Amino acid sequence: MTDTRLVAMANQIAQFFASQPDASASEGTAEHLRLFWNPVMLRDLYDQLDKDPREANPIVIGAVQQLRKVSIRS
Repeated sequence: MTDTRLVAMANQIAQFFASQPDASASEGTAEHLRLFWNPVMLRDLYDQLDKDPREANPIVIGAVQQLRKVSIRS
């Protein structure tokens, strides 16, 4: 799966949670990614966003920041 496709998929998840307040939308998106995406998909998403975050929904950016904080603590 291409990295740009992963960003598009993450954006679709964020769109679903967009009706919630900002923090809740990012939390919901992060939880969905954590539960349903495998580690390779997450790694590839992180890499793509590190290279070029412009295509990502701000909710996705917030979700990835939350996921990275959790993985650092683990």
